[in-house]
Amino acid sequence: MTTGINFWDGQVWAFIVTMFYLFAAMIAANTLRNTIRPLRLLMIPSSVLGGLLLLLVSFIYKEVSGRALIPTVTLEMLTYHGLGLGFVAMALRNIEKKQDSRSRSGAFDAGATVVSGYLIQAVAGLVISLACHYLLKSFWASGLLLPMGYGQGPGQAYNWGHNYEALYGFTGGTSFGLTVAAMGFISASVGGVVYLNGLRRRGILKAAGSGFQESEELTKEHYGGKNEIPLAESMDKFTVQLALVFIAYIAAYLFMKGIDLLIETGKLGSFGFNTVRPLIWGFNFLFGTVFAILERLILRGLRKKGVIRREYTNVFMQNRIAGFMFDLMVVASIAAINLSAFTERKFIVPLSIICVAGAVVTYFYLRFLCPRVFPGYPHEAFLSLYGMQTGTASTGVILLREMDPNFETQASDNIVYHQPWAIVFGFPMLLLLPVAAQSVVKGWVTLLILVALFAVMQLIVFRKLIFRRKKKGKG
Repeated sequence: MTTGINFWDGQVWAFIVTMFYLFAAMIAANTLRNTIRPLRLLMIPSSVLGGLLLLLVSFIYKEVSGRALIPTVTLEMLTYHGLGLGFVAMALRNIEKKQDSRSRSGAFDAGATVVSGYLIQAVAGLVISLACHYLLKSFWASGLLLPMGYGQGPGQAYNWGHNYEALYGFTGGTSFGLTVAAMGFISASVGGVVYLNGLRRRGILKAAGSGFQESEELTKEHYGGKNEIPLAESMDKFTVQLALVFIAYIAAYLFMKGIDLLIETGKLGSFGFNTVRPLIWGFNFLFGTVFAILERLILRGLRKKGVIRREYTNVFMQNRIAGFMFDLMVVASIAAINLSAFTERKFIVPLSIICVAGAVVTYFYLRFLCPRVFPGYPHEAFLSLYGMQTGTASTGVILLREMDPNFETQASDNIVYHQPWAIVFGFPMLLLLPVAAQSVVKGWVTLLILVALFAVMQLIVFRKLIFRRKKKGKG
């Protein structure tokens, strides 16, 4: 009599079948993009197109069979961990600092810009939701889910939508938040494609040149120099790179779990359960980045002391791991899109206006800002920041790769290292999220505070331009 599972059981193959669907969607999208000229000229990233194809197939399958092609929880899991693992891989790279006119403050400027984006989204969203409250009797603070869904992604959109629903009486708030996040991915794709096509028409970017260009230098990085571990010995070099990624990621998990155990004691009260816990687990990619940097520093210290003789991390392979994780994450996240809130008639008008306004305001704000704050790489900065401000960080990486496939500009580093500054500058806004939901009056007070915070952030973001003009005026 056998015990346990059998190799022919469905659960043994379920995850493999899911991965097949994701890979098949990516290959199909890449094939369509390379063979259909009009589609290639649109410059839609293959992972985005693959996600849309899988979303369409999943919808048809569900309508015909009544069952989901891929469990939503699996897609959400891949989205969540793909982002974290991708960030760890990028942080493990031993790269030289890009030297341009503003490389020293690139991460700081990116962090301030990201928070400015959150604030302008929050102001626009709250203005719309307050207006809709008076006209349509809808929930006055629903617009604050715009920066959570667009700027922070599905995790925070779900958390705050659920909080508004459970604590403040916003019926359907969870679905509303998730729908905003889903529309964010669509906005990222549409806005990114519009911008890329604008670059193509101006001759700045060629559609055929968006693929990865392997140079002689990169080939050397692939095989490793004389100071790196061999390509293949008792353990394959790529296996070592993956091991380093997962070691840092698990260290981040243990750290977050430790904080969660503190929350479980109840010493932080409802603030711990409703605010701290969602933030901690929602920022898995940030903690992963921190522990990846610590791991890299430890390896460097061991090498200097002679404990280890070789360089373990490899730039080329870590870039490929990050690229794989982000591709997988984008396909899964788009395939998991749920627009169920649009089926609620009371949500259609406020949700549509909020989502469209969020995309338009973010697009034109960054169009104005990037040439002035990131003059050395304005297009790369726009693509990475717009992708982050409407989808997630991995969406920003996917759009950036169309312009900077080898991550040669400061923009790729900014994606990884801006997070601490974004948390510092963005923390006051997070504290206002529960306040605005308590009453309409507090919603208006929150709006005034958000406008003031946005004005302060503009002084920080454009500080160099402002003080430069003052110096010229005095001269």
